[in-house]
Amino acid sequence: MSETAGQGGHVPGREPDPRAQGRPGAEGSGKDRNRQGGQEEHGGKSHAQERHGQGQHGQGPHAQEARGEPEAAPADLAARVEELQALVSDLQDRWRRALADLDNLRKRVSRDTGRMREEERARAATEWLPVLDNLDRALEHAETDPASIVDGMRAIRDQAQEVLSLLGYPRRDDAGAAFDPARHEAVAVLPQEGVPDGTVLQVVRPGYGDGEQQLRPALVVVAKGD
Repeated sequence: MSETAGQGGHVPGREPDPRAQGRPGAEGSGKDRNRQGGQEEHGGKSHAQERHGQGQHGQGPHAQEARGEPEAAPADLAARVEELQALVSDLQDRWRRALADLDNLRKRVSRDTGRMREEERARAATEWLPVLDNLDRALEHAETDPASIVDGMRAIRDQAQEVLSLLGYPRRDDAGAAFDPARHEAVAVLPQEGVPDGTVLQVVRPGYGDGEQQLRPALVVVAKGD
C-alpha cells in the first residue's frame, strides 16, 4: 500500500497533490511542446515566404516563357516596324492623291458651270435676234408707209412674247382672276358693285412666268366688296 503511493500512483480515497503538476518532468514536457510549436510556426512561415518568392519570380522577364508566350525576337519587331512604316507611307500617298483629285474636280466644276452659263446666255440672245431683225425692218418702212408701223409693232410684240414663253416665262392674262399675293402686287383697291371681293379689275403691268419660274409679278388693281 505504501509502495504504491511512493511510486506516484493514485491512492483510492485521496485527491492528487496539486504540487505534483509542477514537477520537473511536467515542466520539461511543456517546454518541448512549445519548442515544437515554434518550429512548426517557423517552418510554416518559411514555406509561405518561399511561395511568395516564387510568385514574385513568376512576374519577372521570363514570365511570358513560363506562360507559354515566347518573347518577340528583335528581328520580328524590326519587320513589324518596317511594315507599319510602309503602311503609313501608302496612306499618305493616297491622301495626297485624294486632295489632288478634289482640287481638279473643283476646278472642272467651276469651268463647266461658267461654260454652261455662257451657253445659256448665248441661247437666250439668239432667240431675241429675230425680234431685233423685225424692228429694223419696221424702222426701214416707217417713212414709206407710216400706217404699217402699228401692225408691225404688234407683230414684233407677239414675237417677243413667244420668245419669253420659249425661255420658260409665258405672259399671263390675270384680268378677272382672283388676287394671289404670290403672283400679283396690288397698286390700288377700288369698290366695285357686283364683283367679288379680291377680284383683279385691271392689269397695270403684266406678269411673266408662273410658280417657281416667275420672272416678275403682275401689277394689278383689285376690287373691294361693299
